[in-house]
Amino acid sequence: MDKSKLTQLPVVFLLAMLSCFLWGSATPAIKIGYEMFGIASSDTISIILFAGIRFFLAGILVILIQSLLAGQFIKPEKGSFPSIFKLSFAQTMFQYFCFYVGLAHTSGVTGTILSGTSGFFSILIASLLFRFERLTTAKIIGCIMGLLGVVVMNVSLEGGASFHFALNGEGLVLLASISLAVSGILSKKYSKRFSVVMLSGYQFLLGGFVMIIVGLVLGGRIDLPGYLSAYVLLLYMALISAVAYSVWGILLKYNPVSRVTIFNFLTPLFGVLLSAIFLGEVDQALQLNKLLALILVCGGIYAVNRKQAS
Repeated sequence: MDKSKLTQLPVVFLLAMLSCFLWGSATPAIKIGYEMFGIASSDTISIILFAGIRFFLAGILVILIQSLLAGQFIKPEKGSFPSIFKLSFAQTMFQYFCFYVGLAHTSGVTGTILSGTSGFFSILIASLLFRFERLTTAKIIGCIMGLLGVVVMNVSLEGGASFHFALNGEGLVLLASISLAVSGILSKKYSKRFSVVMLSGYQFLLGGFVMIIVGLVLGGRIDLPGYLSAYVLLLYMALISAVAYSVWGILLKYNPVSRVTIFNFLTPLFGVLLSAIFLGEVDQALQLNKLLALILVCGGIYAVNRKQAS
């Protein structure tokens, strides 16, 4: 594709929507995967092993597909290993340790709404730490709306108002969102020197390999189902990462952070819808606090970036 087209709003929208749909589908896919491969929510080590297998496959797919498209094997570029390692730690090892373990202790609807907050963290980090962009009043208001969404989502009105926020559930998913935001900024920074797809493929490969080794050494195990659908699901989960992160990284390379992250609001929308359909969480998705939280998070992400999208 012509690089100039990657800055056109319709193209950015379609590609960002593809990435967000894939990310939104990850939450129900992961929870279904736990059931298919016999992984208990309390078995942290097996969860790490399961995640490692997914991302190792994702790395292989990115490298294989890009090599076929380029007509030659895509190798790590000279001097790229430090960047690959830092990106792998933020985007795969730390983020998905937090996300997988946290998701095992919360619902799909809650997890997917929380994951949508990464857009706020992206703006704050890009503005305050890396100075890529200016922190405006609209961005501050949008971030406040997102924070209110997280608070509202965890307030229960049953039996009197109460606030629920488990560190091993919602807390870890929120940490994963922060890590995702950091990885997006690092990807934009490193893409000035190295190929985005090369970075994506090898950071997945490295992160997945480390997680597999840690999982095996510490005694993790997964059941091997005797039906094809489980392995099709695992392949789909690998494709989620391979396609979504590669496309997102390319968009960040050629566009301002805000122009891309405005579309993050689609991730919780897709995630809540797919969790309701595939996890049977319709009642939870329609709870008043969940709907208000979804509106606040999506509205906040839009408010944060609306000027850049115009």
